[in-house]
Amino acid sequence: MAVKLFERVESGKGLFAVESISLIYNALTSLLILLLFPRMDHPGVMLLERAGIVALTFGLIALYQTFPCRLTAFVRMAVQMSLLAYWYPDTFEFNRLFPNLDYIFATVEQGLFGCQPSVEFSKHCPSIWFSEPFNMGYFFYYPMILVVTVWYFLTHFEWFEKICFVLVTSFFIYYLFYILVPVAGPQFYFPAIGMDKVNAGIFPPIGDYFNWNDYLVPGPGYDQGFFYQLVEASQEVGERPTAAFPSSHVAISTIVMIMAWRVSRKLAAVLAPFYVLLCCATVYIQAHYLVDSLVGLVSAFFVYQLATLMYKRWFISPVFRLMG
Repeated sequence: MAVKLFERVESGKGLFAVESISLIYNALTSLLILLLFPRMDHPGVMLLERAGIVALTFGLIALYQTFPCRLTAFVRMAVQMSLLAYWYPDTFEFNRLFPNLDYIFATVEQGLFGCQPSVEFSKHCPSIWFSEPFNMGYFFYYPMILVVTVWYFLTHFEWFEKICFVLVTSFFIYYLFYILVPVAGPQFYFPAIGMDKVNAGIFPPIGDYFNWNDYLVPGPGYDQGFFYQLVEASQEVGERPTAAFPSSHVAISTIVMIMAWRVSRKLAAVLAPFYVLLCCATVYIQAHYLVDSLVGLVSAFFVYQLATLMYKRWFISPVFRLMG
């Protein structure tokens, strides 16, 4: 393993595909900051953070050119993927300025199902036997991504750049949508309007309420459970009233399952239970409306094809190759 990690590759002078798309997203959102500058909470800080990300990207390129091997290639990719933890809550800094649209989605949900599935699901299945498996599935969202990307790195290094690009590009496609379509999800919207209105099927618009309020109440389920508390802790750190429609948890995990299936049926079989639990959990913990999760599932196949097409058109030649 150590020999493969330090196996020399062509250093090149260009950006990896995932770095290119990250810089494009960085530039697009920077332009949006400049356009919305007077209305934003801390636009100067956001622009400085983006400049720092650019500097980090080119610093890692310099490191790779000095030590061109699989390990430094992995570090360059991994850093861009880890920055998704920054880009996700960043969407809230934009969509908080626009009128919230949850009332539309809650009304659609009520019309389609005659109830709010996120409320009924957790109400009828509150025990530890449901709560813990669903929270476990939800918590394993990022570990699933990590497992599949590392699997490609170790077993199919020639495809590693492509799958990193497809994953990060898929995230960015959804993030751009979240910026323009501000939906917070039941866990934020229902406490804001009160459960008496939810139970009565009344879903009033709340305008820019979330521009001033982002409090997240504890989720439903068995609150003494180990995975319940892990999910609660992670949401307290990184969750914002943003990115509900469509569910990126369902969409990205579906894309991850496609990638796993294409490289290893056994890997896909191992991940499948976590995937099913995760999809159920998005509604169970009230992070999403059921329509969010269904659209996330369907859209995943289109987004996967779009990101793959972008890679083929723009980056068909691998940036790095093993030196003979």
